[in-house]
Amino acid sequence: MRILYFGTSTFAIPALTALIEHRYPVVGVVTQPDRPAGRGGQLTSPPVKTVAMEVGLPVLQPESCRAPEFLEAARALTPELNVVAAYGQFLPDPLRLLPPLGAVNLHGSLLPKYRGASPIQRALWNGETTTGVCLMWMVREMDAGDVIACAETPIAPEDTGGTLTARLADLAADLLLRWLPVIAAGN
Repeated sequence: MRILYFGTSTFAIPALTALIEHRYPVVGVVTQPDRPAGRGGQLTSPPVKTVAMEVGLPVLQPESCRAPEFLEAARALTPELNVVAAYGQFLPDPLRLLPPLGAVNLHGSLLPKYRGASPIQRALWNGETTTGVCLMWMVREMDAGDVIACAETPIAPEDTGGTLTARLADLAADLLLRWLPVIAAGN
């Protein structure tokens, strides 16, 4: 199953690493463009790009994933499934529907709660005691597709955005690996 992987932040690294370690054919990684960061405004690569480059995966960094030249580049990679984790752009229909198996998203909350951006931080801000991750089919609306599976974890009083993000990212990677064979079988 040829996978085109979309991710930007550290949340997306464990799932990408798991795909690589389990020898899933990742045909390319799509991430946000390098951006200025820090006091000096030095151009900085997204964390996912760094991981992809270390293992020699092709990296695409479109300003817009709606750009015709990017869509053509994605088409040329002939993915069978798009996997998205904390990418940061909405996938338009031509991109979402490109692979025969469709597109799945790893979302950092127990849907339908905390759809959209910053679900981990919002769970902390709202004093939740439990959260989790969901693997879902992507549809035209944000975080509204059918949920394939979820995994829960408690939120400890000492959890921060960083500790919870790391734990949820690992849960997301495990969830993806458990369900990829089912998705590949068309079930």
